[in-house]
Amino acid sequence: MADGNLMPKANFHTMVESTQADWQAYMAAAAPFNRAHADRLLGSLRQLGEEGGGFAVTRLEHSLQTATRAHRDGRDEEYVVCALTHDVGDLMGPANHAEVGAMIMKPYISEANHWMMDKHGIFQGYYFFHHLGLDRDMRDQFRGHPHFEYTAQFCHLYDQNSFEPGYDTMPLEAFEPMLRRVLAHPKSSIYKKAA
Repeated sequence: MADGNLMPKANFHTMVESTQADWQAYMAAAAPFNRAHADRLLGSLRQLGEEGGGFAVTRLEHSLQTATRAHRDGRDEEYVVCALTHDVGDLMGPANHAEVGAMIMKPYISEANHWMMDKHGIFQGYYFFHHLGLDRDMRDQFRGHPHFEYTAQFCHLYDQNSFEPGYDTMPLEAFEPMLRRVLAHPKSSIYKKAA
């Protein structure tokens, strides 16, 4: 207990030698870290505000505009949180930001919202890939998928048009309770017992 933590800790040095008591101690000690997931994600969103990456607004402002538009359009809370976090993967995976953000949110969201987050980078390309010499119709490889139109609609209604300086954007604090509720209980996780 040299670190001042009174919480019991696991005693194993290899998982092969671990016991159920070790894992119970670990789970109890890890609970505060796990509960702080929303705080870390909010911190990551704030980091998106540090620069715009060449856009007319910062990445945070873009994310807030996307979420604001979805919220004002009456989308449910989970969808709005996906709109808010859809580009958070830019921080650690600029070459595959959509997939990174989708993986962070996967345990907490529906399959449709996960697919939308995962594929939005390709679908967003419809609006600009041709300017880069890429195939703007790259999304057509997914045509016929049950979530194709859902994702195309997300990009058209909320994502591609959220680079507007001066837009009446809701502040991050307005979305914080929504984010905390969505992240409060994983819908699926290998660490969650089946109901």
